[in-house]
Amino acid sequence: MKRTLFAKNFILLILGQASSLFGNFILKLALSMYILEITGSAAIFAGILSAATVPAILLSPFGGILADRANRKTIMVVLDAATGTAVLCATLLLSQSNAVAVIGALLVILSVLGAFETPTVQACIPQMLTGDDIVRGNAAVNQVASIAYLVAPALGGILYAAVGLKPVLYASTACFLSTAFLECMIRLDPPHSESHAGVLSTIKQDFSESIRFLRKEQPDILNMLLLTALSRFFVMGITIVGLPYLVRTVLGLDAACYGVTESLLAVAAIGGSIAAGLLTGKQKYCKLSLVLEALGGSILIAGIAFVLPIPVMAKYAINTAAFCGMQAAISIFSIFAVSRIQQKTPNHLLGKVMAYTAAITLCAQPAGQLLYGFLFDRFRYAVSLVLIPTGVVVGGIGLLEAASARKADKKPA
Repeated sequence: MKRTLFAKNFILLILGQASSLFGNFILKLALSMYILEITGSAAIFAGILSAATVPAILLSPFGGILADRANRKTIMVVLDAATGTAVLCATLLLSQSNAVAVIGALLVILSVLGAFETPTVQACIPQMLTGDDIVRGNAAVNQVASIAYLVAPALGGILYAAVGLKPVLYASTACFLSTAFLECMIRLDPPHSESHAGVLSTIKQDFSESIRFLRKEQPDILNMLLLTALSRFFVMGITIVGLPYLVRTVLGLDAACYGVTESLLAVAAIGGSIAAGLLTGKQKYCKLSLVLEALGGSILIAGIAFVLPIPVMAKYAINTAAFCGMQAAISIFSIFAVSRIQQKTPNHLLGKVMAYTAAITLCAQPAGQLLYGFLFDRFRYAVSLVLIPTGVVVGGIGLLEAASARKADKKPA
């Protein structure tokens, strides 16, 4: 039976992701504001968030094994219900005296649950869709995430200011439980893989099989996986660390200007997702090198703006446009890259391969943030020396990838 993009299963998945992401965004915003209020230190919340990423990195491969061995619908329902329950329990236990401990424990629990849910959700998309609809499906998921990122923090901030922390946490709980309810109506075939070996033997077997698949059978998937992580390394380092530093410290502009830029970045991400959906069927794999080159060009333009003898607001406008170009480009690249990985990976390995993608990306992002935090501090009076070389490097990676793709296309099948 032909599977279409707007089939019931995929619509339920999208609605569930919208609810889950909205709950996540308002939760993180409210917790960060509360920790800042009671401790006066943003570094404490940042430290808790950083520590909470460790379980996600370590456990993602095991989440991939579970996604390939158990019913993916059941996994999603159980994990979202557990997430809602964890948030509810934290809400009931929370007080000003134990806030740091309770919030820290909650974020670690959510990280552990996310390590198992992320590869499961990503493995579901190619099980529900086929062909070019996989790209369109990933684009739709990306659009939902971008819209939630655009809308949820603003609404969460208003709700937090009006009623305080606990009502926001109850709202977040409702979002996660609603996601679990929607996922209960999804219909997916159970996995066909069976193993009569013990747990440790099964884990070892699955790891060996998936690594052999990436290294021997489909090395271009491993290449794409590493390219995705590398692009995230540069973009997240520059965007998360560099953008607020450039706007607030280097240009000396107020928080309102930074807020405008952040909102425009979310719009650019939505635009990139829409563009990816429209390019489906037209964009060949080797052409993704053009997206990397455009990404490098955007970073280069941002750096050149700081060299030109132009007013501060002109530099701000150029950088805002350049960062929006970066956001759109990384959205397009990520959607096509993940879709290609999903299309070329057999169903019984999807969870594990997507788990590797999540784990490597999770490692790359904080590494990029640490590097660019150091670089922007070191070259605070000459930020072009950070941005321009980065743009050249990313553009160069795009050129190398184009050459590699052309060489691969010439090889006999």
